Amino acid sequence: MSPKDIGCGRVSRREALQTVIGTTASCALGAQTPAARGTTAGISPEDDQFLEEVEKANFLYFVEQADPITGLVKDRSNVRKTDTSLAASIAATGFGLTALCIGHKRGYLSLNDARQRVLTTVRFLFEKMPSHRGFYYHFANVKTGERVWDSEVSSIDTAILLCGVLMCHAYFQHSEITRFAYRIASRVQWTWLSEDTSLLPLGWTPESGFLPYRWDYYSELMMIYLVGLGSSTHALPAGTWNAWKRTTFEYAGLRYIGSYAPLFINQYSQAWFDFRGKRDKYADYFLNSIIATEVHRIFCLELSKQFSDYSDDLWGITASDSANGYVVWGGPPATGPIDGTVVPSAAAGSLPFLPQATLRVLKTIKNRYGDRAWCRYGFVNAFNPLKNWYDTDVVGIDTGITMLMAENLRTGFVWNTFMKNGEAERGFQRAGFESYSVDYKAQQAQLEARSR
Repeated sequence: MSPKDIGCGRVSRREALQTVIGTTASCALGAQTPAARGTTAGISPEDDQFLEEVEKANFLYFVEQADPITGLVKDRSNVRKTDTSLAASIAATGFGLTALCIGHKRGYLSLNDARQRVLTTVRFLFEKMPSHRGFYYHFANVKTGERVWDSEVSSIDTAILLCGVLMCHAYFQHSEITRFAYRIASRVQWTWLSEDTSLLPLGWTPESGFLPYRWDYYSELMMIYLVGLGSSTHALPAGTWNAWKRTTFEYAGLRYIGSYAPLFINQYSQAWFDFRGKRDKYADYFLNSIIATEVHRIFCLELSKQFSDYSDDLWGITASDSANGYVVWGGPPATGPIDGTVVPSAAAGSLPFLPQATLRVLKTIKNRYGDRAWCRYGFVNAFNPLKNWYDTDVVGIDTGITMLMAENLRTGFVWNTFMKNGEAERGFQRAGFESYSVDYKAQQAQLEARSR
């Protein structure tokens, strides 16, 4: 995911997070309400139009910052001056492939253009992009695909890329896209990653082998395990789903599964995998993310005693840029040197979980801070009104989670399309998920009533 400088080396968001993470049971918010399967739709026409503007802007990033020859998407782009960076991110590319599906559905580009862009990308990924046992290097040269910054072969970023590839297979139903999607997905050797452990490593490098960190606590790891469990060729053992810890946190009277980590860990897996109306033997993870988002909102409101910019109209921090460089921050409990910075993708990534609360924040950012916090590609990565600091960059994965979750709130399109993949269905089945009846709107209303 997005790089940052720590010490003298360039490391991933997850590696940085491993220095602060330390986070098992089911979450609860009162009794579950028997009802038809809940959704989070029902926003006003005005809100729908606002999200249309957001998505159109986000989409431009994935069109203009994708290389026309490789299809790879830049990790980030400076929107205040001519950007000459060459680093692509395979995670941003996975979001970008999904953005092409949304873009065609929304009429932002033609079917032929969308298909050709997808084919350019998946053909390059399979035929020319360096990989190891099917896994891809986290960062690559956008024009050549060659590894940059001595980056790791990344399990999470490969999983995000695969989600984008599989999304395109399910949406376009095009024989050549399907052929490349199958080849890319089937050659990923999940059994190599789990050869001597049920707790998967974050990655591998040719210089030192497997990284010492493991996916062992609740986080965005769910998408790795589900994609791996759903593999048709090298599937993870079913027991790996139960290996990672699910630590219960309690804050402001709310209980949820969490980690000492930024808010994004509750969002990324759920951009593609549809957890609504499903639970394993531990939790309903969609409901868990609703609660985790509300807890984070309350946490930010309490921080307003220290940072006067935080309010019910302006909250949300997750791993992002800052005036002092990249910071892995979040809470509760407080993680990182929080300084009043606001990260738009924190609220945007939780749009389906708390629609009204998150929409209020995003509209406040755009209306109050204008082109200081808004640009051609949507929201800048972060800003701090107390320091009069506004980021110059847009980051691909944060723009991606914004676009996908906006569309999921509006139509459920990404969820409904991605879940047509056999890999997604098998992943849920092998992890032991079962469908059940739940009314999420009632749960959201219950949370809103608590906060009044």
